[in-house]
Amino acid sequence: MKNIIDFLINISTNNNRPWFMAHKEEYKQAEEEFHAFTKQLIEGIATFDSSVKGLTVKDCTYRIYRDIRFSPDKTPYKTHTGAYICPGGKKSGNAGYYFHVEPQQNGLLGGNLLTAGLYMPEKNFLQSVREDIMCSGDVFLDTVGKANSFTLDMEGRLKRVPTGFPPDSPYAEYLKLRDICLVKNLSNKDLLSPNLLQNTIEAFSKTVDFNNFLNRAVQFARENS
Repeated sequence: MKNIIDFLINISTNNNRPWFMAHKEEYKQAEEEFHAFTKQLIEGIATFDSSVKGLTVKDCTYRIYRDIRFSPDKTPYKTHTGAYICPGGKKSGNAGYYFHVEPQQNGLLGGNLLTAGLYMPEKNFLQSVREDIMCSGDVFLDTVGKANSFTLDMEGRLKRVPTGFPPDSPYAEYLKLRDICLVKNLSNKDLLSPNLLQNTIEAFSKTVDFNNFLNRAVQFARENS
């Protein structure tokens, strides 16, 4: 991971095309290393979640080039990289496992992390998840508890319980969530550990029940849309 971290640190202070083109080989080396790690991560996750078997690196990774057409920020390159491993691939809308490398603290997500769950889900998917939490909140909280090295992300939730749900529900705070995600922060030192792959796979294995809970609700929404 050192080459990946070093490249992302460098591009965060040299975010322009001339610098990138002059260091294209460094980028290619970092990209190849990240893709090799992602391939192993997919295979590792598939040992406990068969729904991701057969995914390719391309199904789960993102380009470094930013879409600046409608953004006030015209810097051309991302200063982070990540892999989102979920059934059907990154564009499926399903809950999954996200590995994020961002060595600078002032970027997209504020640092390196692992997440599991649903980020910015479609409206009908979120509605279905909320209905399941309302009816089976104890099961939901049990899946959160099993992921004991993660925390449930409560940032960005609504101020009020959404319309159609009881405000006096014992699970009211969870019904307010707009993203349903577990989060585990990682330091740059964590990323440089020789056991990074093994540690990441082990951590994600504890979130499989959480993702299964969410994906059952997503699938129900698809079948009844």
